[in-house]
Amino acid sequence: MSPRKRAIVLALGLLLLAAVPPVAALFNQPFYVDLFRRIMVFAIAAASLNLILGYGGMISFGHAAYLGVGGYAVGVLAHYGFNDGVLQWALAIGASALVALVIGAVSLRTSGVYFIMITLAFTQMLYYLGISIEEFGGDDGMRLASKSRFAGFVDLNDANAFYYLVLAILMLVLFLGHRLVNSRFGMVIRAARSNEARTRAIGFSPYPYRLAAFVIAGAVCGLAGALLVNHTAYLTPEFMNWTRSGELMFMVILGGMGSLAGPVLGAFALLLLEDLLSGWTAHWQLILGPLLVLSVLFFRRGLAGVIFGKNE
Repeated sequence: MSPRKRAIVLALGLLLLAAVPPVAALFNQPFYVDLFRRIMVFAIAAASLNLILGYGGMISFGHAAYLGVGGYAVGVLAHYGFNDGVLQWALAIGASALVALVIGAVSLRTSGVYFIMITLAFTQMLYYLGISIEEFGGDDGMRLASKSRFAGFVDLNDANAFYYLVLAILMLVLFLGHRLVNSRFGMVIRAARSNEARTRAIGFSPYPYRLAAFVIAGAVCGLAGALLVNHTAYLTPEFMNWTRSGELMFMVILGGMGSLAGPVLGAFALLLLEDLLSGWTAHWQLILGPLLVLSVLFFRRGLAGVIFGKNE
């Protein structure tokens, strides 16, 4: 697909997303505003994973850790009466980046299955930490005391305003991600994925570049966690369970690794299928599983490859 046609398709997708609140209001179906907002939050998290998985070849099975850290940063501050959104979200991003720095500094010294297992181990450590802290609800989780407040900017209690804020953040994340992967930094990340030995031979050490990408991905996923806890108004350790990491990974694979629109398409496809099938039968996972397997077998480049072609 030519760049012009690709831009037209992306613009059409943006217009469709922007039209969800007025169309939902027209048909008196506010549920769809919440559904699409939730999907966009996970699309942000999947886009952050795509930076290291799709472009960097780092198969992290612990990416949900940053979703949980971001959520807990907001929830714990709200629990103690600190409701300022700037403070909450800054802490969510900073804490997630710090956790990603620690995990990345250790795990990136390994590769292959060892890298996968270390990222998984760190995530499960944080998950069980969340379960063990009774003050914040333990395994049962806790209700968010108050949504983040941005005086004079946006009211997150307004469903439509919150929706458009999430949409704007998603567009910003995709734009900055595109600029990043096409910069010199992004070229090194992609080169190290393709041929690490040759990358070293031309004078680039992959480790600091990979670590920086790991931290950036963690910070963006932490922001998604802050959005998610405001969306659900509930905080639970399940935010950072390994199954959540698997869902994020599958969104990236289903949509198309190493593509701009892939994580967004994967998030929409997976979560809309879940919502549709769960409305038909209580055993919807028996149907969803084979469908996902078939999609991976026949759409090798993901949904983005089907829609945009090989150049995406």
